Amino acid sequence: MNNLSTNIDQLWDYIVRELPDNLDGSALETGALIRKKGVESATDLLRIILTYGITDLSFKNVAVWASASEISDISSVSIFNRIRDAKDWLSYLIAATLNKKASLPHVCAGLPVRIVDATVVTGPGAVGTEWRLHTEIDPKSGQITGVILTDHTGAESYKNFRVSPETVYIGDRCYALATGIEHVHDGSGYVIARTNLCSIRICHPDHTIFKPLQETDKIPKLGVVKFDILIPTAPKKTTRSHKTWKLEEATKWIPARLLAVRTIEDKIMWIITTVPEEIISNEVIMELYRVRWQIELEFKRLKSLLSLDELPSRRGPTAQSWILARILAAILVENLLNSRDFSPWGYQL
Repeated sequence: MNNLSTNIDQLWDYIVRELPDNLDGSALETGALIRKKGVESATDLLRIILTYGITDLSFKNVAVWASASEISDISSVSIFNRIRDAKDWLSYLIAATLNKKASLPHVCAGLPVRIVDATVVTGPGAVGTEWRLHTEIDPKSGQITGVILTDHTGAESYKNFRVSPETVYIGDRCYALATGIEHVHDGSGYVIARTNLCSIRICHPDHTIFKPLQETDKIPKLGVVKFDILIPTAPKKTTRSHKTWKLEEATKWIPARLLAVRTIEDKIMWIITTVPEEIISNEVIMELYRVRWQIELEFKRLKSLLSLDELPSRRGPTAQSWILARILAAILVENLLNSRDFSPWGYQL
């Protein structure tokens, strides 16, 4: 038997403690367990799904394991159908598990910080992007705090995430767009993002266009240069016209700072932030942006330890459920490893 499935068996009672309440109700509501033929409870169904999701067992072998473990007497075809229909339930469980974690008191001094990014998941023989996993992590604990799975049409944006007030969101160049920054600003959060100057319109405080490339001679070899700017947000589209909108049509003017530094190769890096300078200094903003690499390490862990890059089928009926099952497993593992009552087990401190 696969070691991973054996570990699930040994730790199952503790895994269940980390899950949201009312599993049967949520399974029924999302259509994962409308009929209990062969599966007596949502807990048993989730155990089957996780065993398939994080092991290399086939549907047939999972059916044999479920029968031998006296969990369920169900055929491989029925397991396929159950997993195919469980993607909405798994999405709910991920969100509810993360919300349960978010309800714990925050022990960090100052503003909470979240790093956001996305990674591509593809199956065998894929050409281009098939699935995109948008992820949010807490750099202090290294734990996942938000996740959403989209197909190739789901662009990277702050708009994929629910904004918590007074929280700083760090992103790469894909996130330095006016629409995403507006989303965070409207949620009373703050942004730190590396900037692609071709993808965002920025202005002087007097609402005139600011051209950073004309200021490069002001950027020294060492140190940070700050420019006070405004970010105009586009008017709501009423037609399909792709014409460039005029500045006087902007619906909001978001105050921000554009920071510039030179790398060791003498290239200029532009960082945009909406955090007021009296809260976080220019130098600390640059230090925070360096922390962004932690999410790249998280993706490496997901792909190396949970084999997230080994999707068994490309866009088959169970592909989405397989990805979500592995993400749920990763979140549960993080919860167990960070549990205050990890040893001895079995009671709350």
